[in-house]
Amino acid sequence: MNAVISVIGRDKVGIIARLSGICAENNVNINDITQKVLHDTFTMIMWVEIRETEKDFPALAKLLEDAGREMGLIVHVMHEDVFDAMHRI
Repeated sequence: MNAVISVIGRDKVGIIARLSGICAENNVNINDITQKVLHDTFTMIMWVEIRETEKDFPALAKLLEDAGREMGLIVHVMHEDVFDAMHRI
């Protein structure tokens, strides 16, 4: 199973380190990552593999979203099934 993690907010040091660290601590493999800073606004999308994590999807999503909120970011975690369904319509 895979998921898409999107991040947006004011750029600051440590965003990628914090979120990728949470992924690593929970055995979530980052298959692809892209990020860009546009006029002090940080944007990132990660395509991650979640089959090896022991956390259920809602718990993992909450962990990442809470970490983002602590850093003043909007983090959204979407299961690949939802992502795929959205793009079939």
